[in-house]
Amino acid sequence: MTAPAPSGEQFEIVHGEQRATIVEVGGGVREYVVGERPVLDPYPREAICDGGHGAPLIPWPNRLRDGRYSFDGSDYQLELSEPAKHNAIHGLLRWRSWRASEHEPGRVVMSNRLHPSPGYPFALEVQIAYSLSDAGLSVRSAARNVGERACPYGAGQHPYLSPGMASIDDCTLQIPAETRILVDPQRSLPCGREPVGASAYDLRQPRLVGDQQIDAPFTDLIREPDGRATSRLSAPDGTSVELWVDERYAFLEVYTGDGLHGSRRRGALAVEPMTCAPNAFQSGEGLTRLEPGEQIEATWGVRLV
Repeated sequence: MTAPAPSGEQFEIVHGEQRATIVEVGGGVREYVVGERPVLDPYPREAICDGGHGAPLIPWPNRLRDGRYSFDGSDYQLELSEPAKHNAIHGLLRWRSWRASEHEPGRVVMSNRLHPSPGYPFALEVQIAYSLSDAGLSVRSAARNVGERACPYGAGQHPYLSPGMASIDDCTLQIPAETRILVDPQRSLPCGREPVGASAYDLRQPRLVGDQQIDAPFTDLIREPDGRATSRLSAPDGTSVELWVDERYAFLEVYTGDGLHGSRRRGALAVEPMTCAPNAFQSGEGLTRLEPGEQIEATWGVRLV
């Protein structure tokens, strides 16, 4: 008898040579491959999800200083899920069980009800739809305020782009952003911003990753005519992984994975779509005020080229 996976039930979707596995715990994508080539860096079925691999980050992405915020005249305190830095990080749904409300061969919709709690006394109905097509994997998040009062809301997701058999050191990276948000080295919280200019963080044109360590948010995204902004990680074998975001996603967190353990270090690169800035529950930057009955959606996608 096969032991249960730490990530719970596994929901596979397939389209041609493409295959993705979505998991019960956290509602994220555990793997996405084309043939034998990983597009998103996977984590093993028998392992606990590490480093936020593939997880939705709701109702806020990234970090919140001291886990504190004020909304509509009331003050709230969230649990410090990043105690070493005294922050609350990546929302409230990463370790909760999600259910598959729809499951077809090439599509699965994961659903969760976020009930009120002392630190976030608001009610959300959340759905993440994962779909495979000739255009790759698309991921649409939708959140509806099912409570009786307005709530603060932000969303993100934590995919790691795979370089295939290479290290990211040998890949080129392109991030379509004009501005880098500066973060302090102690707590990784925003402390300013600067144009990427001709700095080491100017990734508007492809450049070799090399030994550069990146763990930074970017904004002022350069949009294509359809409103999308596309990032690319290109491997030495000529393949590229492209990740695009729609206009709801105004921020990208880029992380070279240096804090991951063992062989996973420098073996993948996170490009995390975010609808709001780090610490948005305090700063308000990009934060959505979601009124009762209101729904908000955002979509990103990834493909192998």
